[in-house]
Amino acid sequence: MSQHYTVGMNINGNSKVVTVEAEDALIAALKVKHENPAAMITYARKSNQRGDRRHPHQDVAERVE
Repeated sequence: MSQHYTVGMNINGNSKVVTVEAEDALIAALKVKHENPAAMITYARKSNQRGDRRHPHQDVAERVE
């Protein structure tokens, strides 16, 4: 059963946040790190359904640059 996780990262001094579907927070962070090797992962948490719907984040499928 997969859940949605919010992963924060820092790329060259710029903060980015993406939402990832994964089994746990570690797998979500590893998926983001695989897509963005230069990124420093700052946090991974379960998505807050109410708050994240009001302020949506990028999906991991959307390339972060």
